[in-house]
Amino acid sequence: MTASLPYRRAAALSPFPAHAQPMSAERVHALEEADRRHMWKPFTQMAGYVAGTPLVIGDARGNWLRDVRGRVFLDGVSSLWVNLHGHNHPTIVAALKEQLDTLDHATLLGPTNVPATMLAARLVQIAPGDHLTRVFYSDSGSTSVEIAVKMAYQYFAQHRDASQRTRNVFISMTNAYHGDTLGSVSVGGIDLFHQVYAPLLFETVKAPGPDPYHRAFGQSVAEHEEECLTALKERFASHHGRVAALVMEPLMQGAAGMIAHTPDFLRRAAAVARGAGSLLILDEVATGFGRTGTMFACEQADVVPDLLCLAKGITGGTLPLAATLASEEVYSGFLGEHSEYRTFFHGHSYTGNPLACIAALASLKVFRQENVLEHVQARIAQLAARLEVIAAHPHVGDIRRHGLMTGIELVRDKATGDAFDSTLRMGNRVIERALEHGVLIRPLGDVVVLMPTLSVTEDELDLLTGVTLQCIDEVVGELA
Repeated sequence: MTASLPYRRAAALSPFPAHAQPMSAERVHALEEADRRHMWKPFTQMAGYVAGTPLVIGDARGNWLRDVRGRVFLDGVSSLWVNLHGHNHPTIVAALKEQLDTLDHATLLGPTNVPATMLAARLVQIAPGDHLTRVFYSDSGSTSVEIAVKMAYQYFAQHRDASQRTRNVFISMTNAYHGDTLGSVSVGGIDLFHQVYAPLLFETVKAPGPDPYHRAFGQSVAEHEEECLTALKERFASHHGRVAALVMEPLMQGAAGMIAHTPDFLRRAAAVARGAGSLLILDEVATGFGRTGTMFACEQADVVPDLLCLAKGITGGTLPLAATLASEEVYSGFLGEHSEYRTFFHGHSYTGNPLACIAALASLKVFRQENVLEHVQARIAQLAARLEVIAAHPHVGDIRRHGLMTGIELVRDKATGDAFDSTLRMGNRVIERALEHGVLIRPLGDVVVLMPTLSVTEDELDLLTGVTLQCIDEVVGELA
């Protein structure tokens, strides 16, 4: 090992009592068999999965998970980027219990409910800028983007100014991931996930998203982003007067492998869209709620979109909820007489569910009461220092980070950036080895993703980074 990071072992940090009785062997076996026989899991090749032993999570406490066999794991991926304050946070749990005694669900098609109304007002209050004034609820990141795309399209399709009704083109970035519904896939850009569905999608225009490490190895970030900006301007010029919206993930393209761009690129790209008279849709599903160090990533570029997509961490990781925030201008475009049929004909059965909304309100309360964003700054500084050590590893080609969102790219040759053979599944090998050390993380190809909760402690972050470096070294060493 060329370098190491000190850390305390998972067993010493786990909040679970060491003497706790694990589930019976019979019950464990039954659960694992049921998983193999009946589950169809997301983004998982089940042919290989069913040959292994399922990791069945039984309970959680703070930033930790425990499986039904009694093993404990630091939740280094925030349960797929959704958990903010640790599992079973008492403030959120108490709010949910109280709400369960009051109202479980009531439709928003006609009536409203107290938590949904209160949360809408609170989201408008914390949103960047002052012109995102309307909140449309759904239940996932995919649907929040789908809604934004439909809103932008319909806004122009029924525009009072007939010259604006030709705006039906969407420009998005290569490597973009905006979800898995057909509309969100259409504005996405990861062929590995979605190429098979191409005949079902509507056509969009792709502009090169900044990716200096892969696209121009050795080129400076500034030079590469300037090229991408020039290409973006060309896309708008080629579709002059027809672009409804530019769709972007601000600062970090998460599912693409934590591909980062600078706040300056976001600021200038937004200005291009504004100059063309187009709307700006920002997908903060992954980057929102403190992940990049500010409540919303776009704040770091002083950019306010026309439509803002939120999900994942909105409830603190407890219940599914999403929200699409719209400007008053966009909202006004749907107002008119009933006979004009300008209504936004879209909805979900559980839109604005009171339990999910009360959880989101409680999560925002935790932000205030526990000074979460201040705590995050200390952990960001700690993470940056630990990553400097990891970056020196001879098989770490690139580390990309904004706030606590981190991607560590493993390469065969650091000097050239040449990748490992994909059949080696290096990223998977590292995360499988990390489980043996009590750390749960997940790769994106050969990019090891670190996404700790905002509540991660100093010792826990040392465990996360120390185990990651050790496992990279062990796995690479086994190939020598």
